[in-house]
Amino acid sequence: MSKNYHIAVLPGDGIGPEVMTQALKVLDAVRNRFAMRITTSHYDVGGAAIDNHGQPLPPATVEGCEQADAVLFGSVGGPKWEHLPPDQQPERGALLPLRKHFKLFSNLRPAKLYQGLEAFCPLRADIAANGFDILCVRELTGGIYFGQAKRPRRVADNMKKRLIPKVYHRFETRAYCPHRI
Repeated sequence: MSKNYHIAVLPGDGIGPEVMTQALKVLDAVRNRFAMRITTSHYDVGGAAIDNHGQPLPPATVEGCEQADAVLFGSVGGPKWEHLPPDQQPERGALLPLRKHFKLFSNLRPAKLYQGLEAFCPLRADIAANGFDILCVRELTGGIYFGQAKRPRRVADNMKKRLIPKVYHRFETRAYCPHRI
């Protein structure tokens, strides 16, 4: 008998619920096509959780994610909750604690230009003609993501720039890219 996969579904806020509706349709297609046993449970997170439970990350949401085989996450945040203290806003009060709890440290952002879509690519025609298939790894736990900008420095009469310095240690880079390049 095949394994039952249980997925915690966290639609969240903004476009999250709309995207999640479509993601669940894809999940249903996968389930049907490959005769997989997949169950889902929905949990509030972010602004929706603030509205329904008074906090951005209810304990029931964390427990549901812990018990699941995977988490399907929408998005959190929006203007409605910007007036709250920073640690109670959806992003800092839900997304960051979830990342910390589950020791998640990076996003994988694939990008591929399929043949026949070159005309719709915003890159120069000579680049688009060759296509591309890349994977960007975005670090999420420190460094530039949480870096504190230094005081603005004047670079021209009417321009200033801020620098966010960051040194990555070997143990950090090996977590993201364990193979030598």
